[in-house]
Formats: sequence, structure tokens, C-alpha cells
Amino acid sequence: QVQLVESGGGLVQAGGSMRLSCAASGGTFSMGWFRQAPGKEREFAAVISWSGGSTAYADSVKGRFTISRDNAKNTVYLQMNSLKPEDTAVYYCSAGPRALLRGQWYYRSNEYDSWGQGTQVTVSS
Repeated sequence: QVQLVESGGGLVQAGGSMRLSCAASGGTFSMGWFRQAPGKEREFAAVISWSGGSTAYADSVKGRFTISRDNAKNTVYLQMNSLKPEDTAVYYCSAGPRALLRGQWYYRSNEYDSWGQGTQVTVSS
């Protein structure tokens, strides 16, 4: 399994921006971001293919969040703009099969094999 370490969380005002980073120990994986708010189930936010050529987003973040990756640095990013209080959650980085985006189940957490420890994002109103 690949080791994943998230960073970049914190407190931001509504309407603000934040960038999360996830450093991987290596390997060739599709990479996803999930989030979990208090009392709620973990939900899919975004995913990017190994090459970076394909991405997918949850409807709740589409147009506001952008996932990207730098394979030379083994790092994936989540740029979050126009943040809302409902974006408050622990954000988790995940690694899944290289061909994950060729299928239709990329939004399911059980499609991913490795997880980071999570980073808290709090958006104040």
C-alpha cells in the first residue's frame, strides 16, 4: 500500500480559498479526495487519473474545486474556491487502481486501497 500524507487544512471564511496537498510514497495510482462532515458518511469529492488527463467531481463541488497532480513530486492537490460552511469536513486523500476512471464506480470509497490520515477544513460563515 502507498503511504499518503495530507496537508493544507485549516480555518477559512466563507467565500475564501484553500489548497490541500497529498504527498504519496510512490506508485502509479488514480488519486481521489473524499470528505467527512461530523455525523455524516464519507463522501466523494474529486478524482484524477494517473496521467492527470481525466478528472471527475461531485456535483456539490463542481465548478469550485479543482484536482490536479504533479507526478514528479508524487503529489496531488485540491484547490478549493468559493468555500461554503457546508464544505466543513475532514478531507481524506486516497489512492486507487490506475484504471479507476475507466469505470463508473470511482465515487465509491471501497474502490480505493489506501487512505491518508485526513486534514480538517473549517469554513466559517
